[in-house]
Amino acid sequence: MKIDDVTLTLFRWEGIPATRYNEHSGDFGGESQLGLLKVRTDDGIEGHAFLGSSMFSADQDGLSLIKNLKPLIMGEDPRDREKLYDRIWHKHRFTTLRAIGAVDIALWDIAAQAAGMPLYKYLGAYRDKVPAYASSAVLPSAAAYAEEAVAFRDAGWAAYKIHPPTRWREDIKVCRAVRDAVGDDYTIMLDSTWSYTYEHAVRVGRAIEEMGFYWYEDPLEDDDLYGWIKLREKLDIPVMATEYSPGGFTNYVPWIINKATDYLRGDVAVKGGITALLKTAHLAEAFGMNYEVHHGGNSLNNWANLHVILAIRNCQFFEVLLPADSQKYGIVADIDPDADGFVHGPSAPGLGAEIDFGLIERMKVATLR
Repeated sequence: MKIDDVTLTLFRWEGIPATRYNEHSGDFGGESQLGLLKVRTDDGIEGHAFLGSSMFSADQDGLSLIKNLKPLIMGEDPRDREKLYDRIWHKHRFTTLRAIGAVDIALWDIAAQAAGMPLYKYLGAYRDKVPAYASSAVLPSAAAYAEEAVAFRDAGWAAYKIHPPTRWREDIKVCRAVRDAVGDDYTIMLDSTWSYTYEHAVRVGRAIEEMGFYWYEDPLEDDDLYGWIKLREKLDIPVMATEYSPGGFTNYVPWIINKATDYLRGDVAVKGGITALLKTAHLAEAFGMNYEVHHGGNSLNNWANLHVILAIRNCQFFEVLLPADSQKYGIVADIDPDADGFVHGPSAPGLGAEIDFGLIERMKVATLR
């Protein structure tokens, strides 16, 4: 089996609702582009991945994927993933982690299809379902957060996570409104999206400790290792960093050895693929740490994330970022929790998603070769 073709089809994503998650993303919506990566083998198997998101148009990464990564895998056996990953990883200065991740996902898709197995089974399944949590956008009022959290609690979802306005006093009020609305026993988390000073991070952390929040995510800048060490020493609530910590999967080491975070964080886009997540999750497990997988930025990335989550022991939840119309596109029947709040492993070989090739053809902008 040899790779004989690699293409990236750019296609429009229209009608994205106006959305905000933090000051860094700002307001976005309207239109973006995704890329459908196709890696074909000489015996007819095609591996796929999506590139891009509602916030990051795929054309920003696509040219570097074709120019710098395609030549490294052409003519190779796609099952030699460790060798190929080493090659594409060492091109990270000339491309992006998102592009590396897309290539890696497509190679895993091929391997699992060739084996006739869903990817999580091919990886070595730990389970076949995982609880999902709803992850909010920035909402207009504390009451709006409380109403949304109650709706997801009543729909059977496992937990609710707040992306707050990122003004620390107001954020505490939002957290209090949500806790009062859902009651003491429902699982809620806070993701403050790198928005506080150290002093404000301590104050918010102590407040949500008293409210019984489950974890405290990203209150400080993503490269403030010293601040994170101090913060973790001050608080009892588990803190979670490393989603966008500088570097790829190799840069988790200083966070572990300096005891700067309780949980590690990442996804197939921001850390460079399935291979990177598996390596890091197993490293975290050795230190008794969770590896909580972040939303993947597009539908097919989330299918890849789900397969990884089902194949590891140390991830508690599957994240569903809201609103759905800002996150789901290009899949015929996308991932949704069941009535008990669980998402289930796909049954078809490979990634198992039914890609909407008709939509992609209708919305096609260009094909990069």
